[in-house]
Amino acid sequence: MQGSANLNIMIKAARKAGRSLVKDFREVENLQVSMKGAGDFVSKADYAAEKILRDELMGARPTYGWLGEESEEVAGQDPTRRWVVDPLDGTTNFLHGLPHWCISIALEHKGQIVSGVVFDPAKDEMFYAEKGAGAWLNDSKRLRVSGRSRMIEAVFATGVPFAAKKTLPATLQDLARLMPECAGVRRWGAAALDLAYVAAGRYDGYWERELKLWDIAAGSLIAQEAGALLEGVRKDQDPLASGALVCANNQLFDHFARIIRGA
Repeated sequence: MQGSANLNIMIKAARKAGRSLVKDFREVENLQVSMKGAGDFVSKADYAAEKILRDELMGARPTYGWLGEESEEVAGQDPTRRWVVDPLDGTTNFLHGLPHWCISIALEHKGQIVSGVVFDPAKDEMFYAEKGAGAWLNDSKRLRVSGRSRMIEAVFATGVPFAAKKTLPATLQDLARLMPECAGVRRWGAAALDLAYVAAGRYDGYWERELKLWDIAAGSLIAQEAGALLEGVRKDQDPLASGALVCANNQLFDHFARIIRGA
């Protein structure tokens, strides 16, 4: 797809940060895994990637605002546009040497996500979309959600809450209702890639709670531009503002959403 100038800037930035993260990822296996040592290492990798992204994106568009996971929010001279960035989604996977993590970059314009990039450097997969222009993988593969219409054939993804998160009981209830009706549920630990995989038809749907805007801004646009329906876990929720969303192809969405909502 021939993208806009902004999309090209985003893709170039993602590739540059991806090279830095891949180099650091190769060193993870050499770490003595301890909470302090390994955690500090990943933090350094995370910060280094965010610095590259910030330098590239803000260097190209210095008037835009900035919202990143690892740095303070910046209000831009242009109040209508903002970069929304997660330099390393799937940090725990990265730490454990699991090659399933990504960079997520979104461009927000007047409160709407208009461009999104999710880059998986370990597999060299670049998912991207612009509002109204469809969703794409790498140079030329058009993305479409799956065509499955039977729940028993469908595979869904979620994130199981960990540590001090409050929504574990709700997620366990979701699983108890969903598992008897579907072909399986996957928990791969990177929300942005979960949404990109719905876009690619690899998952038939996805839901999760307690997410941050930078986790889902880019992936939500990519999924929707590939034909997915996406709403809040509760119908009255804004999924991006609340961080609680349900997403699936249009043939499964209503049934899937009813199960997750307990309706």
